[in-house]
Amino acid sequence: MVELFQYDMEKNSRKSSKGNQLKWLKKDVWYKADYTGYEGAAEYVVSNLMRYSNLKESEYICYNTEEIHYGHVRYLGCSSINFLPDGWQLITLERLFQSFYGESLNKSIYLINDVENRIRFLVEQTIRITGLEEFGEYISKLLTIDAFFLNEDRHTHNIAVLLDTEGKYHVCPFFDNGAGLLSDTTMDYPMNIEVEELMRSVASKTFCQDFDEQLDAVEKLYGQHIKFTQTSHMRIRRYAGTCRGCDVL
Repeated sequence: MVELFQYDMEKNSRKSSKGNQLKWLKKDVWYKADYTGYEGAAEYVVSNLMRYSNLKESEYICYNTEEIHYGHVRYLGCSSINFLPDGWQLITLERLFQSFYGESLNKSIYLINDVENRIRFLVEQTIRITGLEEFGEYISKLLTIDAFFLNEDRHTHNIAVLLDTEGKYHVCPFFDNGAGLLSDTTMDYPMNIEVEELMRSVASKTFCQDFDEQLDAVEKLYGQHIKFTQTSHMRIRRYAGTCRGCDVL
């Protein structure tokens, strides 16, 4: 168990559609408390299962589960090493677009009717601002991860780039997968409902409500870049099922 205090708490500048988790930074380690269910367990499972893909370890953030004591309250949650070098900034695409154009990226995306063109718009505008020519491949990988693990809370406030001390941009390791694996047991995915029924109700929030539709569109534009081993599919079912106290997912 880790003991955390008020001076460790960090103001959360990245918004979620379901509110904000309590977050702390202590001795270069980030801690997040569960907010709507078993987000910490989901972060742990997703990051560990990425090891069974063709992603490099440097491309994603690894999480551990944690028991957190803050004030008089005990929380379950997760932890991860602070991956930002000194002086570097993590900048969400929403903040990046707002700073450059003075407008909301999310609202601008949904002024476009076609899903494929929404994705192209986000990628091309990000490349224009940052110079990250590989950003289309990055988004293809991200949407694959979200579809694979049913991360329903991916939006322009938690897609980000990194800015170094010399003003150069870099792609950000994949992070914030706690909304995957039906982790929200408080509002949307209660434990007393059959898993298969819940899976059919999960909707994405990035470019449309259908994971498969946006994944097909991004792969058409920028190709397919992530592959998972056959073993990983079985591990996903076992680990995710364990999170919900059942045999399979």
